[in-house]
Amino acid sequence: MTVTYSSKVANATFFGFHRLLLRWKGSIYKLLYREFIVFATLYTAISVLYRFFLTGSQKRFFEKLSIYCDKYAEQIPVTFVLGFYVTLVVNRWWNQFVNLPWPDRLMFLISSCVQGRDEYGRLLRRTLMRYVNLTSLLIFRSVSTAVYKRFPTMDHVV
Repeated sequence: MTVTYSSKVANATFFGFHRLLLRWKGSIYKLLYREFIVFATLYTAISVLYRFFLTGSQKRFFEKLSIYCDKYAEQIPVTFVLGFYVTLVVNRWWNQFVNLPWPDRLMFLISSCVQGRDEYGRLLRRTLMRYVNLTSLLIFRSVSTAVYKRFPTMDHVV
């Protein structure tokens, strides 16, 4: 995924970080802000209703109702749900790690398949590995800001 605002990410300051979070297309804040506003509004309305508009008997009834609802909320434990969430996050991270290109595996394959102890075999193996490193560099350059800063143009790659 190409990030169009990568220069802003690289130059973000500590106090400008909140602007960067609002600009981030995959931000958790952009995903959940509507639900948070609804939750905060409902919580505030119920709290104001409980504190200022209910009588003593109505408050006791509300407390009994909340204790009753709390009993049924414990049927699905939070640790159970968190276990699924952590498993999902770790699996995603592990899949990203596994899918990183590792040139040394391909180097072992090239060195075992391209035969020859002469100069031609050595140059062929070296050229193939240079192509592998070039493809890895081009992929990392399109994904990572740090690699793009190190190799901003094709002249730098050469």
